[in-house]
Amino acid sequence: MTYTLYGMAASLYTARARSYMRTNGVPFVEIKAGGEEFTQTVVPKIGRWIIPVMRTPEGAIIQDGADIIDHLDAAGFSKWPIYPEQPVLLVVAHLFDLFGSHGLLRPAMHYRWNFDAVNLPFLRSAFRDVLPSGLPTEAEDAAFTQASGRMRKAATAFGVNSDTFALVEERYRAFLGLFEDHLRDHPFLLGGHPTIADYGMIGAMHAHLGRDPAPLHLMQTTAPNVFRWVERMTMPESFVDETFATAAGRLFDAAALPASLLALMRFIAEDYLVEIAAHVEQANAWLAEQAGEALDAAYEARTQAKLAGFATFEWHGARISTVVLPYRFYLLQRLLDARDGLPQAESGNVDTLFAETGLSKLFQLRTDRRVERIDNREVWSRA
Repeated sequence: MTYTLYGMAASLYTARARSYMRTNGVPFVEIKAGGEEFTQTVVPKIGRWIIPVMRTPEGAIIQDGADIIDHLDAAGFSKWPIYPEQPVLLVVAHLFDLFGSHGLLRPAMHYRWNFDAVNLPFLRSAFRDVLPSGLPTEAEDAAFTQASGRMRKAATAFGVNSDTFALVEERYRAFLGLFEDHLRDHPFLLGGHPTIADYGMIGAMHAHLGRDPAPLHLMQTTAPNVFRWVERMTMPESFVDETFATAAGRLFDAAALPASLLALMRFIAEDYLVEIAAHVEQANAWLAEQAGEALDAAYEARTQAKLAGFATFEWHGARISTVVLPYRFYLLQRLLDARDGLPQAESGNVDTLFAETGLSKLFQLRTDRRVERIDNREVWSRA
């Protein structure tokens, strides 16, 4: 009963799914996305080239890291509850899932594509995962140049340009310091075992920032405990910290969260809240301009909802524009749904925590139409 993961060693979102599969003992093989099996058999079934994709032993095709993890969790593979039972921790876990998946894209793209003197030989090798096998050297070089060119262009769409290089590095170093402080005393984000918070964070922190040579050196030399967390999140063996051995797998008490976790939440408020707010505002303005028939047609066609353009906002004194990706709204909705589904007393505890950490506005950020995932695609809901 073996699963198949189609992806790329250097892929952020593949890393997220792979981390869950490794740490929870899922029997799987990984096949590179440039191979014939993926391009000729899987891509036609999902209608586009995108990774990660998982094939179940029964032959079902599931695309997207979150969906893959949820499918395997429902199948009973999780060694520990990846969605915390404590309501406050559940919403916090979704916060880090959102931030890790999208709030770390700027440093992830910057440290990959703007350090060619150090990174380029490694990246040329890593990108063979998405190239056809057996290409002559000249053809392989040309294919890499084309693929890397697309990704360099994508980096600018996430606000990475020569005017922001220094600021991106400053903010990432600040984050790395806070994460290092937290992991010095705690093996995982929310305590004694990984949750969806860790799986959301590991994509950028492993595939880009904990594997590419330039940021890997930075992590190992300035944040060794973060690097050790990356190792724990990518190994099949269970990790048990002696501090937690008497209550294996226990998570924090939601009523007494460590100061280091609150500091990380405040960083998210300072670094990412303005961006996701600008994206929701831009998406709603775009939705208001669309005729209902056009949106319903897009729904029927199962089109990707990447149509809302760019959002512009002030980020630590710099004015930047970033591409609006409705998948962010899908993850944001998971956070909002977790909070909205709580009894009043519990939601009050969540609201208090998010107010204390500067994140209250997050609960007001709602697109006028929900983003749904149907047939492995993001689409705008009908209502």
